Amino acid sequence: MMSGGNYTTIDSQKVSGSVPSVPDPGHTTVKFAESNLQTFPPSATQGKISGGSNPPRDADDTFSGHGNGSTDEPQSGGWLHKFTVGAYKPYFDVDTSDVVERLKESLFPFRGTFTEKTADKPDLYGPFWICTTLIFVAASIGTFVTYVAHKWKKQEWNYDINLVTWSAGVFYGYVTLVPLALYVVLKYFSAPSGLVQLFCLYGYSLFVFIPALCLSVVPLEIFRWVIAGVAGFMSATFVALNLKAHINSAGERSILIIASIFLLQLALAVVLKLYLFTVKV
Repeated sequence: MMSGGNYTTIDSQKVSGSVPSVPDPGHTTVKFAESNLQTFPPSATQGKISGGSNPPRDADDTFSGHGNGSTDEPQSGGWLHKFTVGAYKPYFDVDTSDVVERLKESLFPFRGTFTEKTADKPDLYGPFWICTTLIFVAASIGTFVTYVAHKWKKQEWNYDINLVTWSAGVFYGYVTLVPLALYVVLKYFSAPSGLVQLFCLYGYSLFVFIPALCLSVVPLEIFRWVIAGVAGFMSATFVALNLKAHINSAGERSILIIASIFLLQLALAVVLKLYLFTVKV
């Protein structure tokens, strides 16, 4: 130390004795308390109250995507799903062996086991195929029979295109409107049945009319009446017996409902006889 131009030396050892030296700390690690802050965006959406990893039930996921968060894919739930092709795809996913087995079952109406065998997997492919085949057979057989009858009597013959449109309206309309009306009636009487199962039952009940139409080429009016009557009786019995066990839960009105189903099916056979089994020259 300098005093008045003179330097005074201070022994470092003495100073060090009174003031301890501080060693070099090197790298110092600073620890902070764990923060409750969350990163953004959060890694997983948490629900209300429960704090679970799934969104709450009342969460609005209208615009949530599937998989990668895309919003271009249609939603699989809701009533709009009924208007998509995928909603009806399972009803057409049947094997040929299944359809053939159900066709055979429709030819034995007194068994009454069709609804039990098709309860787990009713299909719409069979009814659609049967109605389409009936339209083709009715148009072709009717045209052929009338053509032969006109040529036999040496009269002029003209093709009737209304036979195709009339057949399509009868078969497609019957297999659609009648099960739909029956579905409403059974629901009203507290004996509801599956709508698709009714479509399936009524569709297969028309299969017996395919061989009946083919036999109508025989030019005997009494024979055609017998064929139409037998086919109508088999079809009506097939529907009535398969619905009997289910409709019995409707109480006293079950007999009236079953009788109406039977008579309506017979009425269809009479209509088909008058317009498809009858040859007019």
